[in-house]
Amino acid sequence: MWSDWRHDVVDDDLRQLASAGLQVLRVFPLWPDFQPLKLLRGGEGAPYEFRLGEDPLPDDDCGRAGVSATAVEHFQEFVDLAHKVGLKLVVGLVTGWMSGRLFVPPAFEGLNVLTDPVVIQWQVRLVRYLVCRFKDHPAIAAWDLGNECNCMAAVPNRQAAWLWAAAITNAIRVEDKSRPVVSGMHSLLPGRTAHWTMQDQAEITDLLTTHPYPYFTPHCDQDPVNTMRTILHSTAESRFYADIGGRPCLVEEIGTLGPILASEAVAVDFVRACLFSLWAHDCHGFLWWCAFDQLHLEQAPYDWAACERELGLFRRDRQAKPVLKVIQEFRSWLGELPLKQLPPRQVDAVCITTEGQDQWAAAYSSFILAKQAGFDLEFQHADQPLKPAQVYLVPSVSGMVSISRRRWLELLEAVKVGATLYLSHDDCLLSPFTEPFGIEVQTRQRRNEPATFTIDGVAAPFQVGAGVRLNLKPERAQVLGRELDGAPVFTCASYGLGKIYFLAVPLETALANRPGAFLDPKDHPYFKIYQAFWNPARSARVARVDEPNVGLTEHPLDELRRLLVLIQYDPVQIRASLSLDPAWEVEAVWKGQARPVGQSVEVVIDANSACVLLLKKSQG
Repeated sequence: MWSDWRHDVVDDDLRQLASAGLQVLRVFPLWPDFQPLKLLRGGEGAPYEFRLGEDPLPDDDCGRAGVSATAVEHFQEFVDLAHKVGLKLVVGLVTGWMSGRLFVPPAFEGLNVLTDPVVIQWQVRLVRYLVCRFKDHPAIAAWDLGNECNCMAAVPNRQAAWLWAAAITNAIRVEDKSRPVVSGMHSLLPGRTAHWTMQDQAEITDLLTTHPYPYFTPHCDQDPVNTMRTILHSTAESRFYADIGGRPCLVEEIGTLGPILASEAVAVDFVRACLFSLWAHDCHGFLWWCAFDQLHLEQAPYDWAACERELGLFRRDRQAKPVLKVIQEFRSWLGELPLKQLPPRQVDAVCITTEGQDQWAAAYSSFILAKQAGFDLEFQHADQPLKPAQVYLVPSVSGMVSISRRRWLELLEAVKVGATLYLSHDDCLLSPFTEPFGIEVQTRQRRNEPATFTIDGVAAPFQVGAGVRLNLKPERAQVLGRELDGAPVFTCASYGLGKIYFLAVPLETALANRPGAFLDPKDHPYFKIYQAFWNPARSARVARVDEPNVGLTEHPLDELRRLLVLIQYDPVQIRASLSLDPAWEVEAVWKGQARPVGQSVEVVIDANSACVLLLKKSQG
């Protein structure tokens, strides 16, 4: 686009996007087009001089930054056109990775563009020049480090990733302190062995980002896109980043990756449910990838990758796809609400990820199981100060360095004064263990088949893949679940004023790797294990719904009013029974259908849609 600039085509594109009601675009000044540096060499190949092709760098700010004046003129036209039609822009400054291809200036080919000091020097110059040049333009809403820059090269350690991100962020802030800096990264993790972490990105930037494509994200490509596990992917991952990073998180890219993975009708349902889910969970935006189909393009990466060709909101002939309509409808509905911003949801528990495990798998499954069990959780990592909560989940703990002694004792102390702890075991070592859990491990052995067990109150047996078996002897713990040979597998023990629940198999990571594990919760009710330790009576919630695949969030507006958002995560219309505490009643229906039936409220929710209710509390 930048090297083959067509003003009229770009103007038509932006006008069409604005007329469709879209508000924000991500835009990408492609690195080799904007900084087309060539390194000239002298004797024995020694570096001699950077030039723009054969031309010396001009003696002005643009030239000293190695930036193409022509590309900058095109970008000026672009931002002016966007402003004219009312579109805001998030600018990805170091755009070296796009759609599966690396794009770098000729001078830097073959170099590590995230660690080489010469490359970083020129990246900083590029960023400072572009930000300084355009910092006063009203169309620009935010500066983004670039598109998935953690894909541009391998970094040797976490410190190298931190240094690169800090260098680019600081270059932005030197020139413009008024706009937020957006991470632009995906595939972040919280653990000690990760190179790119949400904690570091949150320390450096202002807004974290997810690019939640089920096809590419571990554990998400298991079920149909219009069912609960897949729809909750973007919500769970964005909360995972935001809660552990301590920064807001934007779904900066999302889509179904074209018609071979989901029909256009199914894509509509997927998008609708994702929009309501993200809104209900305090996630701060939804950007579809991308504006227009690219089926006709012959160059790489479109020649390489089939998944990059049919992703647009519009076809090549400018006809809108059905998914655009549902985005328009949601935005219109949102604009008509009598409140500007939905207050944060009621959070009931804290889920702690630990070292040595598949942290995303444990977090993702915990989020889904909690939703099916009727409560909402937030995340933290084991190396962070313990968040206050009535309930703590430590899922699928693995290895001997999963959590430090000081954090473990801090967690046990919270239980002593009244909290509930649930912990599932994935061949971990914990100390102290016997005294707080009220059980003694007799022996440990390897399994050669999944664990099969039952729990109190559930007739059907559960089957969970597990690498080891602990042969447990209850000391003062109550046995809630047993393997087929009668051996304890799920226990509960009082500890001070609180309780500790222990599950001897890695429920969460096992289910993350099992297709269909969350599709039929009534036939495979793994969420019942979470209901065994979840006590609604201790929660500040005032509503409960009887369908496990209907998610419910509560949003207090004040002491006498709160909003309920019920989301049907399955692709069928449903009638669900909503139970309210006696002091509360439905004042208004903002979406969906609801009517009193005896002591409860019957709600009707369309497939992959939502019901939004305003409740009021009687003052009698």
